[in-house]
Amino acid sequence: MPERPAQQAGPGDRLVRIGAIVFIAGAVATLVTVAPLFLGTDPFPTVAYALCMLMGVGFVIAGAGLLRSIAAQRRQARSASTAGPVAGPSAGTPPAT
Repeated sequence: MPERPAQQAGPGDRLVRIGAIVFIAGAVATLVTVAPLFLGTDPFPTVAYALCMLMGVGFVIAGAGLLRSIAAQRRQARSASTAGPVAGPSAGTPPAT
């Protein structure tokens, strides 16, 4: 199976990156909303706690990107296996004399 260059993004790579960014935003929101509990200040409004749900949303987006990448690799492997044998001697057999 041919390797793709590092600069070329495969299917699902963008979703994984977006999911990671959304997850990190949710993690920061979680840290911000939990901080008043330890600092003894007034808690944030409910909207701030809703932003914590971005962690789960980011995880789902990244998982969807991963599944999309897996599906593309399976399709590529399946099409390579149905292409037929490669011409020339195989690696395990000695050349005929």
